[in-house]
Amino acid sequence: MWRLPRFSYLVNRLNQVRAINLGLKVNHACYSELSSPQSHLNPSHSQQIKLNTPGETAKNYIGLNVSRKDKTKYLINTLFDLNDSKEAIYGALDAWVAWEQNFPIASLKRILTVLEKEQQWHRVVQVIKWMLSKGQGTTMGTYGQLIRALDMDHRVREAQKFWETKIGTDLHSVPWQLCHLMISVYYRNNMLEDLVELFKGLEAFDRKPRDKAIIQKVANAYEMLGLLKEKERILEKYSYHFTAEGPSKKNSRNSSKSKKIPLVSEKGEHKESGESSAEEQ
Repeated sequence: MWRLPRFSYLVNRLNQVRAINLGLKVNHACYSELSSPQSHLNPSHSQQIKLNTPGETAKNYIGLNVSRKDKTKYLINTLFDLNDSKEAIYGALDAWVAWEQNFPIASLKRILTVLEKEQQWHRVVQVIKWMLSKGQGTTMGTYGQLIRALDMDHRVREAQKFWETKIGTDLHSVPWQLCHLMISVYYRNNMLEDLVELFKGLEAFDRKPRDKAIIQKVANAYEMLGLLKEKERILEKYSYHFTAEGPSKKNSRNSSKSKKIPLVSEKGEHKESGESSAEEQ
């Protein structure tokens, strides 16, 4: 009789194990049903799911199907056709740059060159300002392009403000090319007092101009302002720019020819190069 409880206990345990196994099989079947791709799904949908997984790049991304040359040409034509609206220009640039994974600074430089050749100065200003708003193109070359475009677009006061806020605060290290550009802007727009003030600031840092055209413009500005003594001082201080080409160069060449290092021949005799060798012959 003692075997009956033992036997019933074993039967109950077997039934529990069978129920657990049956539940696991049902759950596995349901999971495979849900996770397996269905045959009636659109192939493009399955491809989209695959491409949207993290760490993968969409191979059919529209920017990869268009050549860089065509993208640049498309943007140039778009900029020519758009109305003169900041929102329209910025919107077109935002949509165009969205094709790229990296900011296309090289392509934009080429576009700016085309716009400058076509004398589309207002467009040049808009494109550069859009670049700067994105934190791109923050170089002295781009700053110079913007100042020149603003000047050609008859916005000299805006060019002056940009110079004073972005460049003019560091005159001891600004390239002379940019300084010459701003001096030329002041000279062309008859802003002579600003020109003289800028040049004095450069002199305060012992910056020596590298071009006699700068000296001539500064001297002319002093003359038109009635400051003749300052004009004479400038011309005398930087007179070497006007005398560098001429007799001094010829004399230096002649002196370098006369100072020849003597050469030792195989016989041990000293020979002078140049005219001395000709005299021995």
